[in-house]
Amino acid sequence: MNNKTLDYYNQNVEDFINRTVDADMHYCQDIFIELLEPNAYILDAGCGSGRDSLYFLEQGFKVCAIDGSEEMCKAASDYIGKPVECLKFQDISYEETFDGVWACASLLHVPKQELPDVLRKFYRALKPGGVMYASFKYGYKEEERLGRFFSDYHLEEIENVFTKNAGFELVEGFETEDVRPDYADKPWVNVIVRKSVAN
Repeated sequence: MNNKTLDYYNQNVEDFINRTVDADMHYCQDIFIELLEPNAYILDAGCGSGRDSLYFLEQGFKVCAIDGSEEMCKAASDYIGKPVECLKFQDISYEETFDGVWACASLLHVPKQELPDVLRKFYRALKPGGVMYASFKYGYKEEERLGRFFSDYHLEEIENVFTKNAGFELVEGFETEDVRPDYADKPWVNVIVRKSVAN
């Protein structure tokens, strides 16, 4: 995530949280957690408001929440009632720590040329057999929009990045509509992948 995008989130925390904290993500959340054992340890990568971290905590999972924006971390920490670490994806150094990685609408700020390296960091962070969910806006471009940098993908393209460039096994790929009514015409691509048990 570049500095301009981080500046956007640091300066627009309240507005961003108001637009996203009540978004109903249960469809994707539940597909993800059905692949996990009870009490699994989840990394919420780019947690934003903390909406998804709170849901996972309420379902009995252990959660480590991180975000690259210092101000977002402060707000999310207050919301979920536990510390949120300020950490950029490029600086992740976990080794076989998590049963699951949740990256909802966060990796879309990583430039396409950098994404394989970032995904390999998440691969190392997962225990063998661990699963990862990620979502991206549907499209073909890399561009700045509304003060932030975005990398858009179509489904086959992003599946290939996870499997051919980062070594994951594909569990499922699917498209969804944005759950926010004013964004209903802007589809998303979602991927769920697994780290090989043999690793």
